Amino acid sequence: MIHHGGCFCGAVRFQCAGEPINVRVCHCRNCQKAMGSPYFARALFSHDALTIQGEAARFPSSDALDRMFCPRCGTRLFSWRNTRPVVGVALACFDDPNAFAPTEHIWVSAKIGWVNLNDGLPQFPENPA
Repeated sequence: MIHHGGCFCGAVRFQCAGEPINVRVCHCRNCQKAMGSPYFARALFSHDALTIQGEAARFPSSDALDRMFCPRCGTRLFSWRNTRPVVGVALACFDDPNAFAPTEHIWVSAKIGWVNLNDGLPQFPENPA
């Protein structure tokens, strides 16, 4: 199965082949700052599963991770791991924003206080083992 998506202005389009490795909501401080929101909801795919059309810009937010975004409209699209061959794709950027539902919350130790997690999903203080 192929899942399509893109940025707000359409300058960057992507497709992901197959099913994600996992689908998580990350509450870490880096994701909060990078996304400009209380968390980053993403589907994790292998680098090989992602095809990008258009030019996405990169910002190295750590030694392990580059944040990728559209340089034209600023849409935050991907978290590209440099230490493993995986990439997090922002759930809201898929053409079908309901294509994937999160299965767990990670880094809840950094969760913003006014965020209430009452969806019944497992919660992990950091990354699960």
